[in-house]
Amino acid sequence: MEMGNYSAVTEFFLVGLSQYPELQFCLFVLCLIMYMISLLGNSLLIIISILDSRLHTPMYFFLGNLSFLDICYTSSSIPPMLIIFRFGRKSISFIGCALQMVVSLGLGSTECVLLAVMAYDRHVAICNPLRYPIIMNRVLYVHMAAWSWIIGCLTSLLQTVMTMILPFCGNNVINHFTCEILALLKLICSDIAINVIIMAVTNIVILMIPLLLIFISYVFILSSILKINSAEGRKKAFSTCSAHLTVVILFYGSALFMYMKPKSKDTNTSDEIVGLSYGVVTPMLNPIIYSLRNKEVKEAVKKVLSRHLRLLKT
Repeated sequence: MEMGNYSAVTEFFLVGLSQYPELQFCLFVLCLIMYMISLLGNSLLIIISILDSRLHTPMYFFLGNLSFLDICYTSSSIPPMLIIFRFGRKSISFIGCALQMVVSLGLGSTECVLLAVMAYDRHVAICNPLRYPIIMNRVLYVHMAAWSWIIGCLTSLLQTVMTMILPFCGNNVINHFTCEILALLKLICSDIAINVIIMAVTNIVILMIPLLLIFISYVFILSSILKINSAEGRKKAFSTCSAHLTVVILFYGSALFMYMKPKSKDTNTSDEIVGLSYGVVTPMLNPIIYSLRNKEVKEAVKKVLSRHLRLLKT
């Protein structure tokens, strides 16, 4: 696009799904309930993974990181959504929009890498159970989690800076719930070819490569499970990774739809609905999935709750 005269943008207006006023109150109540469930469930997972010594393992260390990530992600995105649904239109400063974008992109990118790290952890646990404590030692799994956060934050910072330095030509209405990068790129009036290239490379590094590593890990996991003679042993081995696989499908399904499909100039309602699922539903379901499909977590929850009930009675 040719660059012409433009006025500096100092604030943006978020108007996601405001074209459906009859749904605003229902969406407000629904998102508020899901937000509270997400906060409660993820906080509970973090607490029990700290309090119960049986959960001091690499898998639950990564799960604690995932729960903390979901708390941060929902807290950065859902409150603005609630204001939009309640009041219909919400302004956010230029700096505030940039901060919201770098946080949401960083946390989303971190989760992509973290899910691949968790898949590798399950691969080692099932395919090399005797060497698992040696391979997945504390130094390694702490470094793996740290690098997940570093990679996510660096890619997010790069994309945010490269987007926010471009001119917006006075167009400051974002047809989305949050300062989402795809919605913002549609407001820019200068050439965004470099941004498209950076996003394509980032999608390969952050989305496709981790997804490929997850796929390869589960090929080896499935091969090892099928070699187990007893049906009970196969069931137990599969149950240790079924929750993670479910979370991967939910998360990557939404992410691939949002960032890998052909881009259009206008934001579609389907994009906003998938964005709502990506930012609200998935973080809420993560602790529920891990609680319902993991015997150790259920036992730890019962133990913590029974301890608190005894304290209350005394």
